[in-house]
Formats: sequence, C-alpha cells, structure tokens
Amino acid sequence: MAFNPKTACHLCHSRKAVMKRPKTLQKLCKECFYNVFETEIHNTIISANLFHKGERVAIGASGGKDSTVLAHILKTLNERYDYGLELVLLSIDEGIVGYRDDSLATVKRNKEQYQMPLEIVSYKELYSWSMDEIVACAGIRSSCTYCGVLRRQALDRGAARLGIAHVVTGHNADDMAETVLMNLLRGDVNRLESSTNIITQSSGSPIKRSKPFKYTYEKEIVLYAHYKKLDYFSTECTYAPEAFRGTARTLLKSLEAIKPSCIIDIIQSGENFKLKPKKQRKNVVKRNTAQEIEVRGDGSVSLNKDGNKCESCGYLSTNKICKACILLKGLESSRAKVPIEGGNIAIDGAAQVTKKLETLSF
Repeated sequence: MAFNPKTACHLCHSRKAVMKRPKTLQKLCKECFYNVFETEIHNTIISANLFHKGERVAIGASGGKDSTVLAHILKTLNERYDYGLELVLLSIDEGIVGYRDDSLATVKRNKEQYQMPLEIVSYKELYSWSMDEIVACAGIRSSCTYCGVLRRQALDRGAARLGIAHVVTGHNADDMAETVLMNLLRGDVNRLESSTNIITQSSGSPIKRSKPFKYTYEKEIVLYAHYKKLDYFSTECTYAPEAFRGTARTLLKSLEAIKPSCIIDIIQSGENFKLKPKKQRKNVVKRNTAQEIEVRGDGSVSLNKDGNKCESCGYLSTNKICKACILLKGLESSRAKVPIEGGNIAIDGAAQVTKKLETLSF
C-alpha cells in the first residue's frame, strides 16, 4: 500500500501517525511522541532546577499510572542526561484492603523492573489506624480529608527515615488545574498562590517536594504507559468517588472537550494569582519571647513560625497541635470500645466487599 502523506507524523513526516496528541492535537508516531514527551519533562526539570548532582530522591510510588511513568521517566532521563541522582521508591500503605494491597504488589514488581530500592510506610504503623478503620469510624465522605493529611505526613516521615530530603510525586497538569478550580469553588484564596508551585517546602522542614509532571497532561501519561507497555495498577481508590475533587475533575473534562489548552491556561492563571499583603491582626499577641501567637476564629492557635513542632507527635506544624493529631484525636473519641462482631467494614474493607459483590450472580 502506498504511503499516504495525510496520515504521516507531523514531526518526522516519514512514519505513520498512531495518535493525536491531546495537548497540541499534533498527529505523531510512537517514536516522535516518546521523544517529545520525555524532552518536555526534561525541560521542566532543568528550567525549574529541580535536582542537583548526587542528590538522593524518593519517588512517591503508588503503583498507579502517574507514579509508574514517573519512575520510568526519571530512570530514563537520569541515565540519558547524567543527572547523577540516586532514586528510591517510597510507598504509603493506607490500609485499604482489596485496593492498596494489590497496588503495592505492582510497586514491588516496579522495584525489580527499575532496579530501585523500595521503602513502604503504613498508616497502621504510624498512626495506629488504617484507612478502612478510619472510614468505618468517620464515614466515607470524610475519607479524602483524613487520607490527604495523613498521607502528606507519612511521605515526609518515610523520606526522613531514609535520610532523603527530596520527594517527587506524580501530580500532573490535570491535578494542578483541578486544585486551582477546587480552591476557587471553595473560596480558599489563601491556597491559590501556592496551589501551582512546582516545588513546595516549609522553611523549617528538611523535606522538599517537587512535581516534574506539572505541565504533563494525564491523557498523555496514559498513552505513554500504554505504548511503552508499562506495568501499572489502574483501579481507582474505593473511596475516591466521594471526594470533592471529582466535581472539579468533571468540570475540567467538560472544559477540555471544548478547548484542550484550558488545562495549561488554568495552571498559568493560578501562577499569576497574587493576594494583597495581609493587615496586622488585632488579636495577635506578642510575648516576651518575641514569638507571635495568633488566636483564630475557630479557637485554634497559630504560632506564625515555620519550623514549629507539634506538641503531640513532634511533626512540623504551624499550630501547637498538627492537623493529623487533631483528626486522630477526634477518631479516638469516636472509636468503639467493644468490637462489633460480623460484617465490620474496618476488617473487610470497602474495596474487598466491592470485589465480593462483583463475583456474585443473581
């Protein structure tokens, strides 16, 4: 069959295009797509100066498409461009039976595939609670609130255990745009300025985080994983459908269908949000120690000082008690004193129950 120029790759003009790139709508062959995809991420890393030679970096690995592609890409670019990085996989076991245990099996395979050390930190070990137990106690609608706070702290603690000061995560452009939309929908203007930062770090914390996929579309990550035949876990978290982020995601997908560039446009809008300087609060009291203490409207106390330690667990916090300890204290007060026999979601797990239901026939 004669070669058809209309179906040719827009870059090399010699091979047949196999995809239309979601980000630019270019028709590309596999080889050109790999090159463009990897080069764009390399340029993001270099322009943001994410790494330095000899640095030890922990990859937040969940076994999903984003973290699996991130591990593959960083290994590839580290060897190609001689970053000089020592890469380690860091996984968090939230304790979601039937979901996280399966995804961790994928991470363990990735460990062998990419020849990287693996460290697994569990909620049960750190907090004496698993996510299934938390959901059984606090309800499914609060699951993402608890998990988000506990997971961020668990990543930092896991990195500190390894003696690593830099954690990279697989947050992509869709995630960043969704965060901007969520903050707008909730009226959370205080987080708008920092919601698109590619590097996040408190001045008192030894752990910094970065997002090499900040400008990388989720669809392209999926395509890359598909064409490269990468080994990843594709099932969504059982509790995720109840998250408010799903509202922002639905809105974003509707906008993307009309204008594919809207994802990058929203990120750039978030980057340009600037808040007016805050006025000095009247309820800020200066002590003899020259330390400022702010009493918030909800009664919580802020020390207005980076590097302060939680009085309960010792973790970095701008409050006397960190958010994680506040949440866990509330759970302890609600924990059943006597175990209930039979059908406990904390034992079976919602994901495990769902799997059992799917196998039933009527």
